[in-house]
Amino acid sequence: MLTALRDIQIPLLAAMLLGGSSAKLARAIGRRSVSAGLGPTALFPLRLRPWAAAMLFAVEFGMGFGLIATAGTFGTGAPATLVRVGTCMLFVVATCALIELRSVRPDIGCGCFGEFSGSPITGRILVRSILLAAAALATVNLPGVVLPRTVGAATPFLIMLLAELVLFGSLSPEVREVLVRIGYSAPCERRVMSTEQSIAALHRSAQWRRHSALVADRRPLDIWRELCWRYIAYPSRYDGRAAELVFAVYLQHRRPAVLSVLVDAATGAVIPWPVSRPADWWLRLSHLGSPPGSQPEHDPWLDDEDAEQPATSPARV
Repeated sequence: MLTALRDIQIPLLAAMLLGGSSAKLARAIGRRSVSAGLGPTALFPLRLRPWAAAMLFAVEFGMGFGLIATAGTFGTGAPATLVRVGTCMLFVVATCALIELRSVRPDIGCGCFGEFSGSPITGRILVRSILLAAAALATVNLPGVVLPRTVGAATPFLIMLLAELVLFGSLSPEVREVLVRIGYSAPCERRVMSTEQSIAALHRSAQWRRHSALVADRRPLDIWRELCWRYIAYPSRYDGRAAELVFAVYLQHRRPAVLSVLVDAATGAVIPWPVSRPADWWLRLSHLGSPPGSQPEHDPWLDDEDAEQPATSPARV
């Protein structure tokens, strides 16, 4: 069973690499630009992006074709090991590049499958890349793949392959984009999504749970939309100065990406996040055993009613 599980990684990895390189090539031909839509190329200087995009396409296509060519008895040994180790290193480097791209340019997609990978990089995409690297590592030193000769012998292979496809499909936002295109749905720039839906999605997000204690008033100062993003600004305070906590919610009905930034209300300059404090439930729990009459430490972030309201319009980020 373990050998069968390792065997199915080779066609799966080859399909992912060849599909990704084909999608990149199709978008480059359609837009007449080698670097069009390739997310990791944003990490390179502008003049080097076409070369980086062409190299990425060549490596993906070469590794995908190499996995197929060395899957059987032909090419086993050192060539097969070299291709499989190279595939593992490719996904490891890709994971590191996606992490860096997410911190530098969180507004663009990974470009893994060309124009279908335009949504912002999320944790699911990173988990997918890590699992693909682990799958490539599992194929190292694997003997030649022997195809099953009977339906009974092929059934376990098909079940495990289907389970893996479902797993990677759940981690791939590209599947939704394909279904959207099949259903002729409007692009995100023209997608209709009410303000109430964006606020509800914001309140369910990890960014809200992490930074909501900095909000001085639960009523937004301003709400505006720019293309695929809706921005929601709340009043806040920082070092005795008026500040604004601005959230950006991607216009997507299911699990939208949410970004946040703290800016100075007067200058619009980005303010570093204050040192995180214990959660409210921990503060309440720590004061249960306090002597009668003792007062909890004053928390300036909880003074919602006394917080000074910013006198200027919210900064656009």
